[in-house]
Amino acid sequence: MVTNLIVSFFSFSFFLPILLAILSSVPPTISSNGFSIGETTVRDLQLAFKYNRLTSRKLVEFYLEEIQRLNPVLHGITEVNPDALDLADKADQERKTKAPESLSRLHGIPIVLKDNIATKDKMNSTAGSFALLGSVVPRDAGVVFRLRKAGAIILGRASMTEWSFFRSSTAPLGWSPRGGQGKNPYTLGNPCGSSSGSAISVAANMAALSLGVETDDSILCPSSKNSVVGIKPTVGLTSRAGVVAVSPRQDTVGPICRTVSDAAYVLDAIAGVDIHDHATIEASKYIPKGGYAQFLRIDGLRGKRLGVVRDFDNLLYLTPGSEIASKETFRQHLNTLRQRGAVLVDNLKLDNITELYFTDYGEQVALRAEFKLSLNAYLKELIASPVRSLADVIEFNKKNPVLEKIEYGQDIMLQAQATNGIGKTEKAALEKLERLTKNGFVQFMNKNKLDALVTPGDITARILAIGGFPGISVPAGYSKDGPFGICFGGLKGSEPKLIEIAYGFEQATKMRKPPPYKKLKL
Repeated sequence: MVTNLIVSFFSFSFFLPILLAILSSVPPTISSNGFSIGETTVRDLQLAFKYNRLTSRKLVEFYLEEIQRLNPVLHGITEVNPDALDLADKADQERKTKAPESLSRLHGIPIVLKDNIATKDKMNSTAGSFALLGSVVPRDAGVVFRLRKAGAIILGRASMTEWSFFRSSTAPLGWSPRGGQGKNPYTLGNPCGSSSGSAISVAANMAALSLGVETDDSILCPSSKNSVVGIKPTVGLTSRAGVVAVSPRQDTVGPICRTVSDAAYVLDAIAGVDIHDHATIEASKYIPKGGYAQFLRIDGLRGKRLGVVRDFDNLLYLTPGSEIASKETFRQHLNTLRQRGAVLVDNLKLDNITELYFTDYGEQVALRAEFKLSLNAYLKELIASPVRSLADVIEFNKKNPVLEKIEYGQDIMLQAQATNGIGKTEKAALEKLERLTKNGFVQFMNKNKLDALVTPGDITARILAIGGFPGISVPAGYSKDGPFGICFGGLKGSEPKLIEIAYGFEQATKMRKPPPYKKLKL
């Protein structure tokens, strides 16, 4: 089955006419005792379990069928868990024998993981590269441990941009040698970000839930472009242990789901202290007593102070991959926010916006050094692996030009390999990033007493990334370029307010629509 799912040999040109010919607004669904599966939420699924209208086995079978049907075109999944049905049977049995109140919201619910999140099972953890095929990890990633504890079913591994877009600057977003070219299920074009398969999978209903990992725009951008909800948590709120990392300073693991409520349930399950990631100890102070689901409030917008920076309007069409709808659509959404009780503080200025977007402000300098250190540390800890260092990966790529599509090159890896730890240049870059954050976003939020900054698309991702700040992208509409989202970003630990705001907006607009195709007969 794994071989079938890689399906890199499928011709896109063959399937495009088929897909275009069957466009419609009807989502794929099946029925089990009168219960339809498709755009279903976690809450709906749990109610169906409770009233014996659905089993975890039936649910997993549905997603496996959808993967087999859609994945040869969309390339959102690299591998399915061969034990998924057994895990579903176990969940069904537990539901019969255990007290309902002892089971979490995610119990028996399938989830897919970005391919750089390690699982200690029969699946491969490869970051999209054949260089890690067959490697053996020492343990589940910290977030996977928590998901298993919550009773979630690890359904499979989502495709991603190889090495989180830290191999080649010319490789397309969503591409990896192991998974092929991931495709946006709405446009068959750019899925955006390195967590591309995580967004593709839930957008196309090939999974109920997913996890992504963001260094800079890898959750927010694919969520925006694939009409799903993505939460980029405060750095350290979720464990990065067992993740093929880029930067411990910027990396964060977060949910990508179809609704804000589902994303909040996943965040509840994965947030918390992990002894293998010391950043989680400090960040645990931000986790609210009672969790995040309590902030799913229909009136969550009431009284929230939301900042609007009009200077972003001039950046939207200058930033690659950030095409969104017209300014008029954004204005309409701002009116909705006002009508629902939010206080909009408009026409604000972010002092260092020009420096952040139009000059070399040091992020890439820092990330290249951090990538080498982080990858070498991850590879060193593996029980078995074909490669043990970044240098080994570079050599592997050189020796496998057919498998690794060497025409894309590996310029980023070569630049990272040339670094030698955090030296004078890197320290200067890190100091500049800290100064830009302190004198920019932090000062901006505090001075204007804001609960969140609201922007169209994912334009604020860079600001949130370098400061380790949280953000949530929510579906906001559709244009000729495809879906687009609206992003709410805040200071560290502001997830409760962001969830209130995002949920309030989602419930007021209900913009998400499933991809416009009927079932494919592939």
